Amino acid sequence: MQNHIKELWQFRELLWALTLREIKVRYKQTILGVAWAILQPAALTVIFTVVFGIFLKVSSGNVAYPLFAYSALLPWTFFTTAVSFGSLSVVNNGNLVTKVYFPREILPLSSVGAAFFDFLMASIIFIIMMIFYHVHITASILLAMIFILSILFLTIGISFFLSTINVLFRDIRFVIPLLLQVWLYLTPVIYSTSQIPEKFRIYFKLNPLLPLIEGFRNVTIFGETPDIKEVILSFLLSALIFLLGYWFFKSKEKIFADVM
Repeated sequence: MQNHIKELWQFRELLWALTLREIKVRYKQTILGVAWAILQPAALTVIFTVVFGIFLKVSSGNVAYPLFAYSALLPWTFFTTAVSFGSLSVVNNGNLVTKVYFPREILPLSSVGAAFFDFLMASIIFIIMMIFYHVHITASILLAMIFILSILFLTIGISFFLSTINVLFRDIRFVIPLLLQVWLYLTPVIYSTSQIPEKFRIYFKLNPLLPLIEGFRNVTIFGETPDIKEVILSFLLSALIFLLGYWFFKSKEKIFADVM
């Protein structure tokens, strides 16, 4: 692992260049450009507000439902975008993999980096919404960085897993959109964990994203201080998934060029 990290550091400029390329290619020849990074979670927020906030009357606590939904859609959109592009990153760059040597993990990492850029752009709207709805800021908001870092580790780990499997079995590209669609409804984005019936809650907690997105929402818009033990456990789980994903990716990396 230490040698892999050192090698990755030596190729850091390539990682930066490919990340910038990902961002430029994604918005090339688009009229709105990077505004699409904001429009995606914003549009979903409007739809969810109408359907779940107005029609179905889903409780959002003591905050407006648009803010409630956007606070979860912000990290969720980052996760889905990063996984969608990251899982295809190795196959889509097969010409580089078969011709030039470099640490292959740079490819999914660059996709995650581009998605994180979108996350930062969309965060501007989140800050504006917090100001508009007069959210009371508490010291617990500082813990948001831990949740963001945990989501980042989890996302990279899953991207490593899926990008590797996609090289071996191309069917995975058709499974991922369905998987993410189902995953959305198993994650407290349009509802809170407290609204899940007690007898089913233990099964929902098997979802590693649940405590992260719920925690991010709680410390930002509700100003709640989470259980530190749960925060540490969620972080360690994300780090473990990252390490396992990285190990799996590196163990199969040597056959990428042959398979493609």
